Amino acid sequence: MDSWVRFNSQSQAKERVLRTAQYACMLLGYTLHKSRVATNLHRTISDLEAHMSLTRKLLCLGNSVEALQAAKRAIHLSDSVLRLCLTIGHLNRAMYFACDNVLWAGKTGIISKLDQQKWSQRSFRYYLFALILNVTRDVYELCLLLDSEDRYRSAKCSSNPSSALPAHHLSPSSSSSSPALMWARLCRHIHQVVTVLYSNPPLLLDLLKNGCDIFIPLDKLGIYRTGPGFVGTCGVLSSVLSIVTMLHPWLKLKP
Repeated sequence: MDSWVRFNSQSQAKERVLRTAQYACMLLGYTLHKSRVATNLHRTISDLEAHMSLTRKLLCLGNSVEALQAAKRAIHLSDSVLRLCLTIGHLNRAMYFACDNVLWAGKTGIISKLDQQKWSQRSFRYYLFALILNVTRDVYELCLLLDSEDRYRSAKCSSNPSSALPAHHLSPSSSSSSPALMWARLCRHIHQVVTVLYSNPPLLLDLLKNGCDIFIPLDKLGIYRTGPGFVGTCGVLSSVLSIVTMLHPWLKLKP
């Protein structure tokens, strides 16, 4: 099984490049459709997108094995939240790839009379749940870092009382519910989040990638329609971010 995982990982880069091209074709096709010109070119672009999608499904054959291996590793994590999110997320990815493999077999004619719409919807449901768990994991990691940052600042203020706020700022008479104070707190919190993400590129890239990806199944399942233009843009961005993490492994969020 390990040898298969190593072999399968070599095709992931090709699959990511094809994914980028596929969603670029979707975006280009949407642009041509909106401009109402070059009908033949629009049809060619749509056919090319369909062929790339089919080729990607071929390259993803066997990805379920890798997802199951990842779930097997994640189940031994000490952090219970990460263990839950990653294990169930990888299992959903395995089911997503399995459904995608069945869909590929139906589109190529290997399995005749396959309800492709049903299997496509089933595949995207597993994909959506996996992405929700991935985003939950990212938010959890962000909360841990923010909590660590708060503890560091508290310890710094304790060791250096002169850096603490003046007493009148902490007085009960302060209007804690005033819009100005609430806005200041919100800005300070946003600045803290941006600072933490900026200092942790792997988490930032993973959050952006999952944030872009989640709109794809939401649109395909009809939960939140955004249109092919937006879906194409999100697909291109998430694919490029995936390629970046492949080129620079230190940017991949671990575990």
